[in-house]
Amino acid sequence: MKNKIEDLKQKNKIAEEGGGKDKIEQQHKKGKLTARERLEILLDAGSFTEVDKFVVHQCTDFGMENQKYYGDGVVTGFGKINGRDVAVFSQDFTVFGGSLSEMHAKKICKIMDMAMKLGIPVIGLNDSGGARIQEGVSSLGGYAEIFLRNTLASGLIPQISAVMGPCAGGAVYSPAITDFIFIVRNTSYMFVTGPNVVKTVTHEDVTFEELGGADTHATKSGVVHFVYDNEYDCLMNIRKLLDYIPQNCDDEPPTFEYDEPEKNIPELTTIIPENPNQPYDMKEIIRLIVDYNEFFEVQQDFAQNIIVGFGRLRGKSVGIVANQPAVLAGVLDINSSIKAARFVRFCDAFNIPLIVFVDVPGFMPGTDQEWGGIIRNGAKLLYAFCEATVPKITVITRKAYGGAYDVMNSKHIRGDFNFAWPSAEIAVMGPKGAVEIIFKKEIQSSPNPDEELNKKLNLYIEKFANPYVAAEKGFIDEVIYPDETRMKLIKALEITRTKVDRNPKKKHGNIPL
Repeated sequence: MKNKIEDLKQKNKIAEEGGGKDKIEQQHKKGKLTARERLEILLDAGSFTEVDKFVVHQCTDFGMENQKYYGDGVVTGFGKINGRDVAVFSQDFTVFGGSLSEMHAKKICKIMDMAMKLGIPVIGLNDSGGARIQEGVSSLGGYAEIFLRNTLASGLIPQISAVMGPCAGGAVYSPAITDFIFIVRNTSYMFVTGPNVVKTVTHEDVTFEELGGADTHATKSGVVHFVYDNEYDCLMNIRKLLDYIPQNCDDEPPTFEYDEPEKNIPELTTIIPENPNQPYDMKEIIRLIVDYNEFFEVQQDFAQNIIVGFGRLRGKSVGIVANQPAVLAGVLDINSSIKAARFVRFCDAFNIPLIVFVDVPGFMPGTDQEWGGIIRNGAKLLYAFCEATVPKITVITRKAYGGAYDVMNSKHIRGDFNFAWPSAEIAVMGPKGAVEIIFKKEIQSSPNPDEELNKKLNLYIEKFANPYVAAEKGFIDEVIYPDETRMKLIKALEITRTKVDRNPKKKHGNIPL
């Protein structure tokens, strides 16, 4: 037995060295951690239980039978984050460049299958050169097996991807199906086809960073949700995200202690400018209202005219969607609609109540938007809010014009509590545009058109550019004092905690993708 135990120790040591000390050094020189070092940071100390440590590939072509490494380029298993169970896989670039083989894929599929049975999140740390060419279609089949599980797990358990190195070709589609993608600047990239192929096919000369770097996907494509300057910050923020979300679709988000006394927030009474066309920062309102002023923003660099992210109210997680009047006046366009729709659907899938702050002048006009499909893409956000059955609470701070009023969780699409500040303007369109249409003849026939326009404008503002007409019809539940907003939201969440709302029985809807 002693010899067998020594043999096991030796095998464990070999497995834990991955591709060997030289390859580990190369990884460190690139500013990257190894697969196991990443798991040590991500998981609670001593909580990792590894599976399939001694798996090796089964390929016998191209001399591969003479190149076998324990683990086959990926470390898989289970651990804890802040005491809660998670399933993890961490690709090992020191072994065949982290390339995906049939056995590599089977290891990942095994822990994903188990995670679905256990009802726990899956976190994938991606650092791979792509499909292992020597295995041909077996490698491609492995990717497809993973994609299938990503799809089956969607909405059942949270799925989080971290891109911590190359992620190219078929490898990008697994992260794309997951709920959130984290990426590290300068060492990581994602693309379907690399710069060399792009140059050959389209004659575009582009660098790796320009084509698929962290900032490209954070600002232009919207593919990634969180960007960090180093791997440590990336991994620590995955831990932070998990504090806001539940283990699965039947679970509730974790609750944190919050025992500070509630009080009014006087700063909210002066935050809206007197001039209705003057911008302000909606993030200030959000931070003043959430616990400890902590707001965990999602996709902060993409479609900045809308804000999405997580906060807490008296220790309970909420998802926040808010127009941002400081960017493009908070108008809804293609990118902001898609960004918010996906976030709303995540929160609804995982029982996270939605808080919506509205200051929206409408949808973005123009040929770019119309030809790009603003109708179809704007409908995604409408669909997401209509479909959502979690508690949904809206606060209109200023403008709520036209169809955008309907879309932003109005009472008409099952908003549970719809509040408005006294500064709210709820109308079909802005006062000037409305007056120019309604009183067109009177203004044109007047001896002094400008004076007549101003007269009619003041009349319209007094009658319609306020929250009271909507309140009279029951479309606004209450016009509230701005400094009481936090307390009103807390009470509304308390009232709706037992809410049950169901959509009609069907296989699934057909969202306008």
